[in-house]
Amino acid sequence: MSDIVRRRRNDLDSDRQRSRSPYRKAQKSKSGDTYRRSKSRSTSRTRNRRSPSPSPRKRRDSRSASPPRRRRRDRSRSSGSSNRGRRRSLAGDSHSPPRRHRRSPLRSRSPPTRKQRHTRTPSRSPAPRFRKPLPSQDVSFRGERSGNGDEPVAPPVEKQKPNFSTTGLLAKESNTVANTKIILKYSEPPEARKPPSTQPWRIYIFKGAETLSTIPLYTQSCWLVGREAAVADLLVEHPSCSKQHAAIQFRHSVKVNEFGDRKNLVRPYLIDLESANGTLLNGEKIAGSRYVEVRDKDVVKFGLSEREYVFMLPPPE
Repeated sequence: MSDIVRRRRNDLDSDRQRSRSPYRKAQKSKSGDTYRRSKSRSTSRTRNRRSPSPSPRKRRDSRSASPPRRRRRDRSRSSGSSNRGRRRSLAGDSHSPPRRHRRSPLRSRSPPTRKQRHTRTPSRSPAPRFRKPLPSQDVSFRGERSGNGDEPVAPPVEKQKPNFSTTGLLAKESNTVANTKIILKYSEPPEARKPPSTQPWRIYIFKGAETLSTIPLYTQSCWLVGREAAVADLLVEHPSCSKQHAAIQFRHSVKVNEFGDRKNLVRPYLIDLESANGTLLNGEKIAGSRYVEVRDKDVVKFGLSEREYVFMLPPPE
């Protein structure tokens, strides 16, 4: 009987000790704290709905303004000190639950980058202003003076203008002599005409006082003078003459008198084909590639030759 009573007493004592133990108290406080947490969360939700959410800057400031939290003590200390720490932590949990430190997504774990120092570029000084009056628009456009009116400026470079003239390839192909590589320098103009029988033009060739030959010019409209025997109509054998030296061309023209009457004329003209030593008419050198009218009793020389070519128009019978 006594053993049963003792066991019963021991059980009661153990129940009393359990009821007095801080673990039970902590569980009770925790149950009360859960109610407080749910209530505080509901109130905070209603506040957040009413008031707009604070900006991320204010959140950072509030976090930075919160007091520093106490670090947990090491577990390597004695059991008595650890039990005291547990009691203190459980007693402190009755007011507010422990919060875990969460890193904000804005903060990165990488080390902070150093700010690069920007080197200042030397500031460009503004262009100097001139107190003198500006030149007129015409002067600046011509390029006579510069913008400040002191230094002269070179005139503007002229752009190359388009050239719409003929290339001469078609004429070159048409002027090529058949079965040869010789290209004629001269081609007859559209006003070329054969002189009428009433104008029997002739050339008398003289060397000094001696008459060498006579050539009737009225037989054809054009006479090519030169050393090229394959194409020359009037062969000149002097070495100072070119292969295609000059040409004698009969051209048609219309003469109108004071009464309005028209008269058709065919006259001889002389043209130098840009020869090396030129052509002399009555002792004067004529320009190249230009028609010069030849009149009765005119004397022509080709190159440095001593032969004289005299144009004669006999009077009508």
